[in-house]
Amino acid sequence: MKKLVLAYSGGLDTSCAIKWLKDKGYDVVAFIADVGQNEDFEEIKKRALKTGASKVYALNLQKEFVEEYVFPALKACAVYENKYYLATALSRPLIAKYQVQVAQKENAIAIAHGCTGKGNDQVRFEVTARILNPTLEIIAPVREWEFKTREEEIDYALKHKIPCNVTKKSPYSVDINLFGRSIECGKLEDPWVEPPEEIYFLTQNPLNAPNKPTYIELEFEKGIPTKINGKKYLPVELLHTLNKIGGLNSVGRVDMVENRLVGIKSREIYENPAGTILHTAHNELETLVLDRETLHYKQGLSYKYAEMVYYGLWETPLKIQLDKYFDSVQKQVTGTIRLKLYKGTCTVVGRKSKYSRYKESMATYGKGDKFDQKLAEGFIKLWGTPYQK
Repeated sequence: MKKLVLAYSGGLDTSCAIKWLKDKGYDVVAFIADVGQNEDFEEIKKRALKTGASKVYALNLQKEFVEEYVFPALKACAVYENKYYLATALSRPLIAKYQVQVAQKENAIAIAHGCTGKGNDQVRFEVTARILNPTLEIIAPVREWEFKTREEEIDYALKHKIPCNVTKKSPYSVDINLFGRSIECGKLEDPWVEPPEEIYFLTQNPLNAPNKPTYIELEFEKGIPTKINGKKYLPVELLHTLNKIGGLNSVGRVDMVENRLVGIKSREIYENPAGTILHTAHNELETLVLDRETLHYKQGLSYKYAEMVYYGLWETPLKIQLDKYFDSVQKQVTGTIRLKLYKGTCTVVGRKSKYSRYKESMATYGKGDKFDQKLAEGFIKLWGTPYQK
């Protein structure tokens, strides 16, 4: 039998894919990537074997995910269309990287994924895989099989006794990792419908959040978060902690209509407690320590970087070059940001850094003012000279 490695999540699509691929004559090796889903991976492994996989790999990639994917994107201030913190997008090139490695170890001729033909993830998986190993065949069952709807997939799973956690009453497609969670499908496909509270998992209802605000102090060293309220955390532990604190205060819910790479608009719901807190704090620290021209120039590159991550171009030359640029910018992005979390809001209420470019003596309107206002007249005349007739 021809051997392939399937990126397996245990969800509806990949569970059906094992059976479907096996019926097509493939020996299916399932590959599970632990990027912080907080799931029972032993149970998922059993599910894959029961469905027909000949072997299952399960790798804990949380540390690498945070240090080599989440933090570089944080340094870049990468947020797609000013709302999406790229949690799912950042995990895909990492998963593809190890999927290719497993395929090479198993001498497989192909890899497969459970992505839909309408989505972005198919691009992220396949572009990364082809850069890393162009000899591997890529199979996308969801683009090829006979099922036209998720309801038909559910019927197929029921018919063949394929275990999965999706029902017709709860048809949502969910992806989760350490940096965030995405939810789509079902009634969410109508952009006029308010998301039901049942879809949320990382964040509680703002109505039930604490009636008193939570204050936290987040410390950064060269653009990397290192401490919460003075206590040092390892990267994975830090994100888990921020997710817990943010989720308790309902921070990080996003409801957006985004422009997918394939050309359609899609309504997406995201939960990003840690992502919201980290980006809010990091952006504020940069405004304190970077000079104006660097800050403004970087903002344009940040948008480009976010697009490249979203478009599946993680392993491309320009993205790698941009990482070098952002690393150089972060040399003085060291300091502490104080945040106020309250019923879904995340507000900066304090900032300090030994590299701060803010000078109270120049900004104050009170005693100690050292700004020579008489210089302003000449500055304004010179500034406006090119536009005078």
